Amino acid sequence: MVVVTGATGHIGNALVRQLIAEGQKVRALVMLFEDIGPIKSLDVEIRYGDVRDMNSLVEAFKGAEYVYHLAGIVSISTGKRRLLQAVNVIGTKNVVEACIRQHVRRLVYVSSIHAFEEPPHGTPIVETKEFDPSRVSGQYAKSKAAATLQVLHGIEKGLDAVIVHPTGVIGPYEYKLSNIGQLVVDYMNGRLLAYINGAYDFVDVRDVAQGIIQACKKGRKGENYILSGEQISVRGILDALESETGIKAPRSRIPLWFAKMTGPFSELYYKIKKQQPLYTSYSIRTLSSNSLASHEKASRELGFFARSIRESIKDTVKWFNDLKFNIKAPNS
Repeated sequence: MVVVTGATGHIGNALVRQLIAEGQKVRALVMLFEDIGPIKSLDVEIRYGDVRDMNSLVEAFKGAEYVYHLAGIVSISTGKRRLLQAVNVIGTKNVVEACIRQHVRRLVYVSSIHAFEEPPHGTPIVETKEFDPSRVSGQYAKSKAAATLQVLHGIEKGLDAVIVHPTGVIGPYEYKLSNIGQLVVDYMNGRLLAYINGAYDFVDVRDVAQGIIQACKKGRKGENYILSGEQISVRGILDALESETGIKAPRSRIPLWFAKMTGPFSELYYKIKKQQPLYTSYSIRTLSSNSLASHEKASRELGFFARSIRESIKDTVKWFNDLKFNIKAPNS
């Protein structure tokens, strides 16, 4: 039996589906009053708990052979330092301790590419064991670097654990809008009137789910693996969306200097609209950062494969069309 924390999230519910397809008995740890719509129809045991509550974790991990830890807060907004610390860092520390107490055979922790210190432009991001929250930008990145350190400390105590680092995730099975999901929906609804130049590495959620499973099966104890896909510019994403939807892509480009100046106001606007923010000071910095990442190690050791970003965009558009935009925007 395996346990998945964060099972209703984008990667989480895609992982649960893949585990079930492989014949695994899955227990999903979800928070009380959480919307379980993404996994409600699946053959999965629901267990209510919270990564901030050690007792609920110890109970949830009883009899578990493997634990996949995905629960966490993903945010490009400001003002969430305490929540990120409590859920991402202390929550991960609790998961590590609960795994040790319950003699879990292996923990797979889903970290982030943002946990790594960014190298100079043109230098690919590769795996390292050196994580320093003070050397990464943004509260989310700092929390993921600190959380990754918690897993490494657990390994030093004898825990068998493997860490994976996805880049930006895109693809179907998205029920709660992510930042890239918001962009796609806004585009399909004709609400995207301009864009900011920049680029990022995106990987399909189905490939990430498979990579996580392969990390559990084949990953070496104590090792970490980047699960990246393909670097694409914002302009490239819009061109692909135009090709898939037939909707004309905006041609107006917002100057980077103007975007940086208005980033805080943009964040306030999306908060009032109760929509996932497209552009914040952090996301603007990310789009201009070095997002060149290598999944060579994951491919070599895990057999990781990443499909083309064009295929992912096509399937994302189909997913949202099939949902008829009946999706929930977080109050963040």
